[in-house]
Amino acid sequence: MNPSSILDCIGRTPLVPLARIAKGLAAPVLAKCEHLNPGGSVKDRIALAIVDDAEKRGVLRPGGTLIEATAGNTGIGLALVAAVRGYRLVCVMPEKMSEDKRLALRSLGAEVIITKNAPPSDPDNFQNVARRMAEDRGYFLTDQFKNAANARAHEEGTGPEIFEQTGGKIGAFVAGAGTGGTISGVGRFLKARAPGVQIVLADPVGSRIAGLVKDGVLGKDGSYQVEGIGSSEPPDVLDIGVIDEAIEVSDEESFATARRLMREEGLLVGGSAGTAVAAALQIAARAERPDPVVVLLPDGWDRYRSKPWMQSSAEVSRAPSA
Repeated sequence: MNPSSILDCIGRTPLVPLARIAKGLAAPVLAKCEHLNPGGSVKDRIALAIVDDAEKRGVLRPGGTLIEATAGNTGIGLALVAAVRGYRLVCVMPEKMSEDKRLALRSLGAEVIITKNAPPSDPDNFQNVARRMAEDRGYFLTDQFKNAANARAHEEGTGPEIFEQTGGKIGAFVAGAGTGGTISGVGRFLKARAPGVQIVLADPVGSRIAGLVKDGVLGKDGSYQVEGIGSSEPPDVLDIGVIDEAIEVSDEESFATARRLMREEGLLVGGSAGTAVAAALQIAARAERPDPVVVLLPDGWDRYRSKPWMQSSAEVSRAPSA
């Protein structure tokens, strides 16, 4: 059946084997290619789910204004939904996020507000700024960090897709956590249907969430350059109880793995995909059974072209002199 709009094309992304960089490991690694969604990321799923839920509950007025605190990807997903459904969109982003994301959002008609990089306790934190603006101006706060429709989109969509694509045989699922919706929703679905599945968090070094999984207390806070995953405080959406293990990955390893995915697998992905795959390779190397390790690739390379790690990976070959 032909789609009625681009929103009908969200989800049902392919599951691709990493036949080169995972060659020879104890278990195969399969990549869930969420960067192939229409807006270029896994966040398309939650953008549509959150707006659908708000419309069904009658809390979103026709022609109203949406506002979201976003690392960029949720904003782009919301911009697609807003364009089709006739809403205005305001996105609040911390300054560390790439210029590519800002340009993409503005091209889609969103108003972009940049805040300083600040912890959740700071009034100038991007989430706090978005919340104040929603209250002061009567905007609808989509609130991806607290909205239950976030994790539900993955429990009802992404999880069932992975289960069907693997025939129900899955050894582990590996993903990062920004809001925590993906790993929570997929984790809950798979835990209920795939006995023995391990749910593994791939967390940047400097994020505090891995410590919560490993030791029951938040880890040491630090800076990191990977975008869209990690946090200094556990988001409300994150179901920490569904996670069996956390693996910390440095920026250097994340970006190196992302480059390998591009050059060896032809997968045009961003740095957080490198984080997740680096962790998945560790899990696959020590797997005790041959059931596949599924890893989620959150977004594409195009929104990081201005970042130093992406620019340094570009090699220009000159033709030999005559």
